[in-house]
Amino acid sequence: MDTAVSLGAAGAEPLSRTVLDDIGHNVFKCYQCVKCTSGCPLSDRFDLRPNQIMRGVQLNEPSILESRAIWLCANCQTCTTRCPQGIDVAGVMDVLRLEAQRRGMPARVPEVQQFNKLFMHFVRWFGRIPELLFILAYKVIRRDPFGDMGMGMRMLKKNKFRWIPQFARTPKQVDRLADPTGKIAYFPGCAGESTARDYDATVRTTAATLGLELVEPPGWVCCGSSCAHATDKLESSALPLRTMATIERLGLDTVTSPCSNCYSRLKMAERFGGDDAAALALVERDTGHQYRGTVGVQHFVDTLIERVTPETIRAHVEKPLTGLKVACYYGCLITRPAQVTGAENPEYPMQMDRLLQALGATTVDWSFKTDCCGGPLSVTQTELSLNLTKKIIANARDCGAEAIVTMCPMCHMNLDARQADLHLDFGVPILHSTQLALLAFGKDAATAQIDKNIVDPRPLLTGKKLLQS
Repeated sequence: MDTAVSLGAAGAEPLSRTVLDDIGHNVFKCYQCVKCTSGCPLSDRFDLRPNQIMRGVQLNEPSILESRAIWLCANCQTCTTRCPQGIDVAGVMDVLRLEAQRRGMPARVPEVQQFNKLFMHFVRWFGRIPELLFILAYKVIRRDPFGDMGMGMRMLKKNKFRWIPQFARTPKQVDRLADPTGKIAYFPGCAGESTARDYDATVRTTAATLGLELVEPPGWVCCGSSCAHATDKLESSALPLRTMATIERLGLDTVTSPCSNCYSRLKMAERFGGDDAAALALVERDTGHQYRGTVGVQHFVDTLIERVTPETIRAHVEKPLTGLKVACYYGCLITRPAQVTGAENPEYPMQMDRLLQALGATTVDWSFKTDCCGGPLSVTQTELSLNLTKKIIANARDCGAEAIVTMCPMCHMNLDARQADLHLDFGVPILHSTQLALLAFGKDAATAQIDKNIVDPRPLLTGKKLLQS
């Protein structure tokens, strides 16, 4: 049990007790092996390293609540995955951010706090994030309306944004499907309605081609992304549980998402939501349904490999991706933390590799499969994200990849839309795996949404005889 002596603010419980109460982890199991720090992609930019934060919690040192580190944490789950004691170090960072806000301490990185709070305001107003309006509002608040203009123009030219915001509310009444057999719920995520509409379209067409029937839950709402668990613990559970309650009422037992962030939040709700009485009560109040926890969560890559199988995928290939060398980039959250995802190899996964191999491509061995691209820090701490992204792209190229393949809209955007800002003397096409799948299935460039990519993949694909010249 936690035996800390209070050294902090008068009347405040020890930080170790707060962590134990909030996420059930005993920080005194930490023996300072420093694996969390050695694996953290941003530790060199922190004022306190992750292991120092952990020691500060053990000593109940209130100054850690004023550190930059707890706000710069990208929640990539590397520390949690590598902790030999099974401590959720990323979860500790969440607890400390929330505790700093409860104590009224100013955020040492205010732009991150402003981003998170504004994000949650937009979720409450719209139900889903209208990306263009949200980013414009954030830029105005930061008094930097023309920041990121280069990237914005690149995305505007590709018609990446949805101009009219969409509103969504979890429905009170949901009719059970007449025949749910063989069907699977599909959670597209907010980006799937805007900047990643091309990805969403290719996911749906890939599924239809393979005979996988996807059902989009009516009135699905934002999962909360990385902002909810940094801002409001209750909403971080209740938001995904609302949609999972809708799926349960449809009579479906599985939901899949092509977005790694959405998948992570849904998976966290599957793993821990049943123990969150306050969140379950809120969901029941808002939906009129007592969620029973019958919905399992998959990432779309796992759905393809486990439900469809590589053999079935291979049988649909008409134009193999022969000779195309790709690096499969999973990003942070498709497999991590393994305690939640159940991934067999969370730091060197192979599901996407097996998918691309079934399509005929050659997948390269490389070191950055699950390294962080910066996630939402690309908006609030752009230089940090660019530094991470540059390492990923350079490593893939050095390992012989001609293109990088992703299965996450945020990862794709950071590697594709921001690549021009890296000032590299080379370009690496960034492709959704579903784009390549459709080409291998014999679909044309328009169906595969090839014109939406910002780093033009057409010269490479034409040279490989996967597109007509």
